[in-house]
Amino acid sequence: MSNQVNVRESVLPGVGIRYEMTTRNGRTLVVVVHRDGVADLCAFSAEDPDRAQDTLHLTLEESDAVADMLGSTRVTKHFADLSAEVPGLESARLTIERGSPFDGATLGDTRARTLTGCSVVAVVRGESVMTAPTPSQDLLAGDVLVAIGAESGLVELSDLLGSGPGQGSA
Repeated sequence: MSNQVNVRESVLPGVGIRYEMTTRNGRTLVVVVHRDGVADLCAFSAEDPDRAQDTLHLTLEESDAVADMLGSTRVTKHFADLSAEVPGLESARLTIERGSPFDGATLGDTRARTLTGCSVVAVVRGESVMTAPTPSQDLLAGDVLVAIGAESGLVELSDLLGSGPGQGSA
């Protein structure tokens, strides 16, 4: 038996993304993911939907840990929504293909920012997400790099990684 859960998302200009859902017992759960990666988790009363019963403020590290626990399905959407706030800033998902010169290399080996002006903001490996990866982050075939930058830079980065055109926006 499959129950559909409706998650409502809204961009909070200058703040981040707000996710809201109602649990099966009628409580509203709100997650606000700030632009810097910290998050607020709020649970509201079923009797008074305007009153938060519980609020947790998570650091970037705690947010990353919760994201790892719950999966990574919304990470690329989060960056796409944030890029919509800034004209000229685009996002893309680029896959490290088997046989790529960067399969087994590090993110720093790509020289992505230097050569294309784009920043890799996350590496998705299966259900794990490494946000704000450092240059020492290892890359493996199948990894998806979430990058932001100008459209022309993202095309250059796709070419550099050998991902080919048409990988699409994140």
